[in-house]
Amino acid sequence: MSYDIDPEVLPWLDMLPQFDMTSNEAVTFARSQQSELAHLMPTYEPVNQIDVRDETVPGPSGAPDVRVRVYRRAGTENPVPGLVYIHGGGFIVGSVDMFDAHALKIIDELDVVIVSVDYRLAPEHPFPAPVEDCYAALVWTAAKADELGIDPARLGVGGESAGGGLAAGTVLLARDRGGPALSFQYLGIPELDDRLDTDSMRDYVDTPLWNRPNAIYSWTAYLGTEPGGDDVSPYAAPARATDLAGLPPAFVTVCQYDPLRDEGMEYARRLAHAGVATELRLYPATFHGTALVESAAITRRMFSDEIDALRRGLKVTESP
Repeated sequence: MSYDIDPEVLPWLDMLPQFDMTSNEAVTFARSQQSELAHLMPTYEPVNQIDVRDETVPGPSGAPDVRVRVYRRAGTENPVPGLVYIHGGGFIVGSVDMFDAHALKIIDELDVVIVSVDYRLAPEHPFPAPVEDCYAALVWTAAKADELGIDPARLGVGGESAGGGLAAGTVLLARDRGGPALSFQYLGIPELDDRLDTDSMRDYVDTPLWNRPNAIYSWTAYLGTEPGGDDVSPYAAPARATDLAGLPPAFVTVCQYDPLRDEGMEYARRLAHAGVATELRLYPATFHGTALVESAAITRRMFSDEIDALRRGLKVTESP
């Protein structure tokens, strides 16, 4: 299938690693390629002095502790908004290290505290381990708000790709378990629906970086069984949730040539229909992972939109 990809992005396609994540062996190789992907990312030197530290927080009951990485501007005295951030990687690859540059860029733009979660990965740790790790990190963040310099009334959860799906699941857990209270959710190109039955998921079998074959294995690894069954939890696949009322305001992004496009759009529609203040951005001529090409105009717009959404959603009051 041919795709009318943004001409500024097109020359980069041959330089981006083409992850085959359709078996355990392929995932092992993809994890080894993470360093290659990191080398493609430009290094970022923040304008502001930013304190970065790793913490170990209590994990879910009976499970190991969870590593998180905390980012905060040095010298900030008053409480600021907090964002629990969940990295992407199809539930099976990725780490907080891959998010470092992006976190520094966000905090250069916005005076917030970011708590980035190094959750356990499938297939070694299938559902509910990853989303429970993320929820445990959220509970810790809320409990330590004073120590972290976070205003608990301005606490959000966000993530991209599988991280967007885990963010949506974490938000559902927070609502259904009675807290922590959240003011915002950022769902970037989210992976939400194990049923794999949208037009974009059926048709996009060979799109760059992410496609239907990868998605099938991703969900199989995460669920520990064949996707699309009758008893899949909405905390694993938030598109399965029958009630989306009472969730915090949402900002949802999707890319045109992404198998995840339609499930993100449908989730945004259902959030809005449930009375949740929701914004949706569909970026034309893009694919899953376009944001890796930071020099393109469309990518700069994507980042600008993310910053503006976080500023509004977290009620950031100070200028950088």
